[in-house]
Amino acid sequence: MQEKYNHAEVENIARDHWQAIDAYRAVEHAKDHNGQEKPKFYACSMLPYPSGKLHMGHVRNYTINDVMYRYLRMNGYNVLMPMGWDAFGMPAENAAMANNVPPAQWTYANIAHMKQQMSAMGLAIDWSREMTACSPDYYKWNQWMFLKMLEKGIVYKKTGTVNWDPVDQTVLANEQVIDGRGWRSGAVIEKREIPMYYARITDYAEELLERVENGLPGWPERVRIMQSNWIGKSTGVRFAFPYDLTEAGSSTHPLPADDGGFPLQGKLWVFTTRADTIKGVTFCAIAPEHPMATFAARNNRELADFIAECRQGSVIEADMATMEKKGMPTGLFVTHPLTGKLIEVWVGNYVLITYGDGAVMGVPAHDERDFAFAKKYVLPIEQVVGVEGKTFSTETWHDWYADKENGRCINSGKYDGMNYQQAVDAIAADLAERGLGEKKVTYRLRDWGISRQRYWGTPIPIIHCGSCGDVPVPEKDLPVILPEDCVPDGSGNPLNKHEGFLHVDCPQCGKPARRETDTMDTFVDSSWYFMRYCSPGSNDAMVDARNDYWMPMDQYIGGIEHAVLHLLYARFWTKVMRDFGLVKFDEPFTKLLTQGMVLNETYYREDEAGKKTWYNPADVTLTTDDRGRPVSAVLASDGVAVQIGGTEKMSKSKNNGIDPQAQIDQYGADTARLFTMFASPPEQTLEWSGTGVEGANRFLRRVWAFAHAQAPRITAGAALDASALTDAHKTLRREVHKVLQQADHDYRRTQYNTVVSAAMKLLNTLEAARLDDAPASSAVLAEGLSIFLRVLYPVAPHITHVLWQQLGYAAALGDILDAPWPQVDAAALEQAEIELMIQVNGKLRGSIRVPKDADKAAIEAAALASEGVQKFITGTPKKVIVVPGKLVNIVA
Repeated sequence: MQEKYNHAEVENIARDHWQAIDAYRAVEHAKDHNGQEKPKFYACSMLPYPSGKLHMGHVRNYTINDVMYRYLRMNGYNVLMPMGWDAFGMPAENAAMANNVPPAQWTYANIAHMKQQMSAMGLAIDWSREMTACSPDYYKWNQWMFLKMLEKGIVYKKTGTVNWDPVDQTVLANEQVIDGRGWRSGAVIEKREIPMYYARITDYAEELLERVENGLPGWPERVRIMQSNWIGKSTGVRFAFPYDLTEAGSSTHPLPADDGGFPLQGKLWVFTTRADTIKGVTFCAIAPEHPMATFAARNNRELADFIAECRQGSVIEADMATMEKKGMPTGLFVTHPLTGKLIEVWVGNYVLITYGDGAVMGVPAHDERDFAFAKKYVLPIEQVVGVEGKTFSTETWHDWYADKENGRCINSGKYDGMNYQQAVDAIAADLAERGLGEKKVTYRLRDWGISRQRYWGTPIPIIHCGSCGDVPVPEKDLPVILPEDCVPDGSGNPLNKHEGFLHVDCPQCGKPARRETDTMDTFVDSSWYFMRYCSPGSNDAMVDARNDYWMPMDQYIGGIEHAVLHLLYARFWTKVMRDFGLVKFDEPFTKLLTQGMVLNETYYREDEAGKKTWYNPADVTLTTDDRGRPVSAVLASDGVAVQIGGTEKMSKSKNNGIDPQAQIDQYGADTARLFTMFASPPEQTLEWSGTGVEGANRFLRRVWAFAHAQAPRITAGAALDASALTDAHKTLRREVHKVLQQADHDYRRTQYNTVVSAAMKLLNTLEAARLDDAPASSAVLAEGLSIFLRVLYPVAPHITHVLWQQLGYAAALGDILDAPWPQVDAAALEQAEIELMIQVNGKLRGSIRVPKDADKAAIEAAALASEGVQKFITGTPKKVIVVPGKLVNIVA
């Protein structure tokens, strides 16, 4: 056994061993050495995008998973930890344009490199189950599922609003629109309506909501709240404002000569959760794309220009919520359904055509957004809800204006005095009697648009025929193979120029036709990949019986940034698969762990124009005060000052990332793993610390040095002779088993930072033990060291594997991979004496040691006789209170 710890040599030995025995290949229905079937446990990390380099977020995520895997395997579980690649999507297209290479070439090269990095981390991945989203044998089943959903009406086609770059002639994703302009061309972005495919996730809204609120106890509360809010169930009233544009006073402008098919008599529908405020409606606002807006703009150039301006805005809901609210009157009026009053119709840039009916009622007195809009455009503000003791003013908004809990209807005729629910019920009944409304449940959730006007994704299996229309690709012709030789140049989808892909005969009539060039949203790829891990190599089915063994997943691990869309779509996709008879469960993920972000310091310089240049912490020399607090910083290359930007999430934009490979090369994978587990609980943020990494490495060197020093005394598997144990032996065993008990508890609750603390305590305890050369001492030491190595093993598997082998434990107990998890010896925890704290009049005055079975009288006598007590009492105390096993409180 070498004297010095050489991390590179140690980690190569361990990895070579694991590879040689194919250590992590999982099989269904695995049995233990007694022939009994092991309980299964499926632990999975969210699959990475193959960007080319692991980042510290990856390292933390996968180490959490790996620690869980190793601990559970030692506890007799049949554990699965797979890995794959979220390989489709926009980043590959952007990289292809930057490097003038096909996305496929860039993607596959990155996958190969990241697999090497994962191997260096020592991760317990079953690579026989690897999936890659851009592989035809995977995305074939995306296409198959699409066709089944289309057949059942769960997928359908309709027009949708997108961001259109008029220079590059392409649709842009929301993140490619920067300040209203295309990220590449700089052109002002337009909103455009194009035909797209949608999945009816709204059909499952109620089940998705009910289960997230009542059926996912293993999920973090904040994630369940986020999903619930995203689904956004609202109970309210959908009602109509009738209109007749042929009547006098219904328009302030002459009606267009060409109505474009717009009905001059009809109903403008809205939905509201505040029907109690209906008497306060002073205007209606419609989306710029609403047919009524189009009609009104036919002979109103100013309005037409405003609508065109609105079409250049973002389609991102978050942007819509924060942007300046603008509007313009259409000159048209609708009729209030209860009062008969004419209500002016405005076009509002904040109204989305895709939400509800594309129109909203404006009640400025009781809605903050409407209040600001009314003040801006000098529209009437009419109070119809009052709160006792409060005085309403149209000058300034106050939150109580929207208080439905304490509000009562006023200025509302027959509804005056009613509370919120009474008014809603009465108004809904009156609207229903007139045929103009009804109570309705709506959801914020909208159907999932799964079409993407980009190249690098799953081809949508549709053929467009001039005679037959949109024809699904026959199942026998799947997969529709995506050409991998295209190099995007930013001028639209290259599939539109790929003759070999584009042109095909219609499968129905045989005439020349063309393939659909839209590809699927990459959320489709990630909505079921975790099930494909369970059925590797299944050529005839999307999933097979092996999926029934592993799923539902026992533990899912990933970032909080995926808390809504990915998890929601995966839950929806699972329910559709269930309804198609493909799976037997309702929810895919039993437990969810959302690991915290990895943070690091930031440094920058700012030029005269305000542009910041960010510098990596590794390139900065930092000066600190005597308490370790940063005082100043300079760039090492030029010695010129840089600004200290504070601690933020590691990111490319802030140039504050740490290269995991550099850490592995310098210190070893076990050091990186140990630091990321020790620095913070898994769910909390982790602040990077170079000194913390060095400390983790020092600890591992101590581990090696201690094992090397004790190796001659270790007889692995030696039996303990209880009769030969001295008090020193018993004390050591008691401390070891106490720490083991806590470590086991922390492993089970995934608090891996305190697990590392436990390992450190164990090493301290073993190092501090003063044992003679008796056989019992060697046996106690061998037991303690074997427990220590197994406690540390899931976190630092390489060093513990090699020490386990070289100290002889493998010969006695088997490979540490499957060595039995150490069990707490209750007898070792027993103490002949216990220590009790002593308080006099509530103040700590010392302690006493008494036999563990001492009765109350003996404890009282020992306490009163103690030197610490005698100093503070005279005579007989008023009361002596014994708290068994803890303390004695004396009231003098």
